[in-house]
Amino acid sequence: MARREKGGFWVGLAAAAFYPLTAIGKRVYLGAEKIPRQGPAVLVMNHISHLDPAVDAVFVHRQKRVPRFFLKASLKDVPVFGRIVTGSGQIPVARGSSAAGDSLKAAHQALEEGKVIVIYPEGTITKDPLGWPKEAYSGAARLALQNDVPVIPIARWGTNQIFNGYTKKFTPLPRKTVTHLVGDPIDLSRFRGANPRSASTLREVTAVLMDEVTRLLVEIRQEEPPAKKPDDGSARDGA
Repeated sequence: MARREKGGFWVGLAAAAFYPLTAIGKRVYLGAEKIPRQGPAVLVMNHISHLDPAVDAVFVHRQKRVPRFFLKASLKDVPVFGRIVTGSGQIPVARGSSAAGDSLKAAHQALEEGKVIVIYPEGTITKDPLGWPKEAYSGAARLALQNDVPVIPIARWGTNQIFNGYTKKFTPLPRKTVTHLVGDPIDLSRFRGANPRSASTLREVTAVLMDEVTRLLVEIRQEEPPAKKPDDGSARDGA
């Protein structure tokens, strides 16, 4: 049996806060054994609610791993929470600044050290009223191409029914089911010889990653997505 990855005091403090919070939903974990119990991995997920990071952190932590998320750099300045973010090894993102590229450098370093990176390629919660993934940034593709590590798609559904980030509606009761479905590692071998900085390659790999996440979401929801992904008009580079 694999041992739990050590997280230290700040990870323990985050767990103490997040575990009770995520108890507001009923958990269903499908395919969780596909997450490596040791060594580096990139977990690629959809983003439907502001509850996702807490819920997903608990999901990954229950698999005996310590997740590293990309978070807004400004969160480091929030009292107490900012210290948890820094102490637990989360990765700050300063979009639109000269330091924006530092987040990917930190992620590369974390993977070299055998850590698990959780990334939402959409960047923000989807603007699709039905909750389907929108157009994504290329950060996940950059990590996948520049690091020969397992890239694992995961779809999660149900957090949006507890808290809707656009209507600001919080509906904890009756308890909703939050489902995580983990797919097989994505085979990106055909891209290994390509230029990892090529815009066309990054677009193609990003599409492959999000298609896999969407396929898993279809399996959870038993519904078909729209023919065209929602687009908020933002740029598609960066994390």
